[in-house]
Amino acid sequence: MTPATLARCLPFFLFMALLMLRGALPTDGSSPIDPRWVYGITVLVVGASLAFFWRQYAELHKGTGLTLSELALSIVVGVVVFALWINLDHPWLMMSTDDKVNFKPVDGNGDLMWPLIVVRWIGAALLVPVMEELFWRSFLMRWIDKPEFETVDPKTVTLKAIVLSTGVFMLVHTLWFAAILAGLAYAWLYRRTGKLWAPIVAHAVTNGVLGIWVVLLGNWDFW
Repeated sequence: MTPATLARCLPFFLFMALLMLRGALPTDGSSPIDPRWVYGITVLVVGASLAFFWRQYAELHKGTGLTLSELALSIVVGVVVFALWINLDHPWLMMSTDDKVNFKPVDGNGDLMWPLIVVRWIGAALLVPVMEELFWRSFLMRWIDKPEFETVDPKTVTLKAIVLSTGVFMLVHTLWFAAILAGLAYAWLYRRTGKLWAPIVAHAVTNGVLGIWVVLLGNWDFW
């Protein structure tokens, strides 16, 4: 594993490991820590790993920003993906929810727990888009085309790489069909602009708007 590969994979694997830990902890009050606060630990651990490897992310450094039109396109794609996500939740478009890790930031009286909400939103809207796009698009999608993935121009990635990486992306989401469309949309942005900031912004918009929508309507299943 090269340093570039490790820098893009380790934050993602840390995130998944802590997600599984949160799902394994009992929710009946017998756990030494409220499982929901494991997400706060996740934000700190994964955020620290991204900061540690930041110099490895050449595609996010100076000179890799978006033009105004690219930024607008990324925002539009993010909003469209959000709209699709909340409307493609029919039972037959979902994987089994038996092992789903729910996040309901409500206390015993039914009142919102704002510290939990803020931590969750920061993680979903600011941390996850960077961590996931570095793994799914910057690493995996290009690695499928060539193990020396850093030499692959995003604008030249093949259809095979897009399809296969999107297929794996789907497997870690309950809404499998919505995840396919989201993965394809983010991959298309990356290929079209050649800049990783494009799918990061789109992903951040999707997750950020989704978080606001979830809290306003109390649709916790989407979190």
